[in-house]
Amino acid sequence: MIEPVLALTEQVGSVADYLARGGGRGLAAAVRLPAAEVAAEVRRSGLRGRGGSGYPTGQKWESVRARPGSTRYLVCNAAEGEPATFKDRWIIRRNPYQVLEGIAIAAYAIGAARAYIVIRGTSTTEVRALRRAMAEMPPRVPTELVIGPEDYLFGEEKAAAEVIEGRPALPRILPPYQVGLFARSGQPNPTVVNNVETLANVPLILSRGAEWFRESGTPGSPGGMVFTVCGDVRRPGMYELPLGLPVDALVHLVSGGPRDGRTIKVVIPGASAAPLAPEHFGTPLDFDMMRAVGSGLGSGGFAIYDDTACMVAVTLCFARFLAEESCGQCPACKHGCTAIVGHLERIEHGDGGQEDLRSVLARCDAVTGGRRCALPVGAESFVRGAVETFREEFEAHLGRSCPRPRCVPLPLIADFGDGRFRYETREVAA
Repeated sequence: MIEPVLALTEQVGSVADYLARGGGRGLAAAVRLPAAEVAAEVRRSGLRGRGGSGYPTGQKWESVRARPGSTRYLVCNAAEGEPATFKDRWIIRRNPYQVLEGIAIAAYAIGAARAYIVIRGTSTTEVRALRRAMAEMPPRVPTELVIGPEDYLFGEEKAAAEVIEGRPALPRILPPYQVGLFARSGQPNPTVVNNVETLANVPLILSRGAEWFRESGTPGSPGGMVFTVCGDVRRPGMYELPLGLPVDALVHLVSGGPRDGRTIKVVIPGASAAPLAPEHFGTPLDFDMMRAVGSGLGSGGFAIYDDTACMVAVTLCFARFLAEESCGQCPACKHGCTAIVGHLERIEHGDGGQEDLRSVLARCDAVTGGRRCALPVGAESFVRGAVETFREEFEAHLGRSCPRPRCVPLPLIADFGDGRFRYETREVAA
């Protein structure tokens, strides 16, 4: 078994336990430095956002520091809702103190007057953990816990900003680093939004140094990541590992590979990137290298299916989720995602033809028009990638019942414990 390189998911029982293990040293080191130097150290570390985009964290901080504005804010994004992902909730459960320390360091580095933690109301275990930790370790900067809706788009940074301001989770036009929280004319209030895992890495970087962080991972994606692995493997679970490992190592070495007599057909990185077929299982888990093969590392969540799964049913399952979660502000997205689902349903039910496949790809060409968020980009990448990679399987499904009848659950994770995931009850029967 590959050993973890970082300690984000080590169980910590109390603030005293956290401090005894070295907690607090990152913040102590940070406040001895000018705030600009703290941001520069994070930039030198090469830490990239662990929420999906992989944007360089230090660069984001420095850009907000450089923007004019009457007030700066920090948002910790704990509104995790991507299928096949549970890592942020797992980190909070195991060690909420490190997240709070990361928030304090980030707020100091950008000069934030206030911080917000956005989280779904159904994440009750995590809400309790955060409230307990905030009571035991009072935040250095005023910090508010914002309980939000179950909408998938609540996890999108522009929608999260709307919820903080008391409105529905509908993405606004301009990103928070340009026009942030509670902005008025002439007062843009630039705001940094970082996800839980990103912020949990920050205390380690400040206490141990940027060079230490770069000792693991790859030159372009330094450090480690917490991976969620679910589906048709022997050992589904949460794994904290160095970046740069090949996908195949995550599937077979770490997660135990498929059941007896089965082979792995596809690895799906959430709902926002193209599925990976076996010919790409040698790709390193690195933001740029995953993008180079037409997929993405995303937030480190992987749904794995073996050769008993029907790719039409799998694609329909994820496409339906995205269509349902599209907020409707951009007609090309809402109508396009809904139309894609309609054509996939025809194929899945045995009524589809070549025109349906052509229509799915044509909708992928247009679905991103006028977009306010990345949901339609994910829909386009996922659906197009599935159809093009598994074209023969889609063609074999046209005009006939499913050759691989099986219930395919959407891996929208509600809970994890005792080595097992519990999913929310969305599924499509093959």
